[in-house]
Parts: sequence; C-alpha cells; structure tokens
Amino acid sequence: MNLNEFIDSTNLSKVATADDIMELCEDAMEYHFPTVVVPPYYVASASDYLKGSTTEVCTVIGFPNGYSTKETKQFEAINAIENGAKEIDMVININALKNKDYDYIKDEIETIRDSIDGHVLKVIIETCLLYKDEIIKMTEICNECFVNFIKTSTGFDKAGATIEDIDLIKKHKNEVLEIKASGGIKTRKEAEEFVKHGASRIGTSHAKDLMR
Repeated sequence: MNLNEFIDSTNLSKVATADDIMELCEDAMEYHFPTVVVPPYYVASASDYLKGSTTEVCTVIGFPNGYSTKETKQFEAINAIENGAKEIDMVININALKNKDYDYIKDEIETIRDSIDGHVLKVIIETCLLYKDEIIKMTEICNECFVNFIKTSTGFDKAGATIEDIDLIKKHKNEVLEIKASGGIKTRKEAEEFVKHGASRIGTSHAKDLMR
C-alpha cells in the first residue's frame, strides 16, 4: 500500500507558526501527500510555497464547532478558494442536526458546494457527537448533495475516527461519495486499517511519523 497517497497532512494547531507550516509543506512535498490541511490564515502562504508541486492546500470552514451561519461559512469558503485553497473541509451545523433540521443542513452544504467552483468539498460530521441514526442520516444527505467526501471528525472533540464509524458510513454511502477518516490516527497500522475498511483519505497530524 502506498500510504502516502491517502494522507492529508494536517497542522491546525492554534499555536502553529509560519515555520511549522513551512515544515509541513516541505514534508508533504517530500512524501507526495495529496494535501496539507492548514488554518485559513496560512492558506495563501502555503499555496505560494507549494506552487509547482503535486501537493494541494486544504483548509477548514466553520471549524471546529460548526455552528456559525451558512452565510459565514460561505464567505469563509470563497475567501479560502481566492487565497489558493483547492479543497475545503467544512463542519456541519450539529445544532441543526440535533434539531432534525435536515433542510437547513442540506441547504448549507449545497451553498458551500456551489460557492467553491468545483473544488473538492469534504463534509465533517463529528461522529463522536452523533448517534448511529444521525451518522446514517448525514451519510444519506451527503449522498444527495453530491459532495466529494464525508469526513468523520475535526480531531478537536472528545474522540476521533473509529472503524465502526467507517463501516457504518460505507454501508450507507453511494458509489460516488468517498470517506475521510480523521482524528486520533497516530500510527501506520491504524491508518492502513482505516484504508482497508474503506477510507480513501486519512487526516493526521502525524503524517511524517506514519511514513517513517
């Protein structure tokens, strides 16, 4: 398995410095990771640094809580694309999900999707906060919205990805929707296990360690 092909190498630390992001980019170019995932503040500089490489810049929207309005998320997403991001990882409005306000969630996702000019959209559902029926419902909504990925977790809540979550999503997703497992993935063995169960991207802040 060429594990590097699955990795979104991530540094979303609140104290990440410009040097930290530069190092993240250098490692990503060395190992040919598909993306680096950086805070919105660093999108422009990371895009400049990675120019000419095969690694793209991804950033996060509505992160990590997801409860900002869809208009706010839309502005964030458009701004990120203008600054050079090629992929967007957005957190759903979990408040709306708990209220069973599925029309709002679907409208929010479609609003972001239609605002980013065909760039990759990953929808973070924060599985550790959801019941199984809510995970299934979000998978169905992502199917209906024709987004690129459903993503398990922000990595900023009480737990990250589990194999059980991946299996549940895989059972209910369509053939187009891909799965990104993220949160708490620290070893190569863990990453490979998620891939075997159906994840086509692995979000991790331990990417370099996994390759070693």
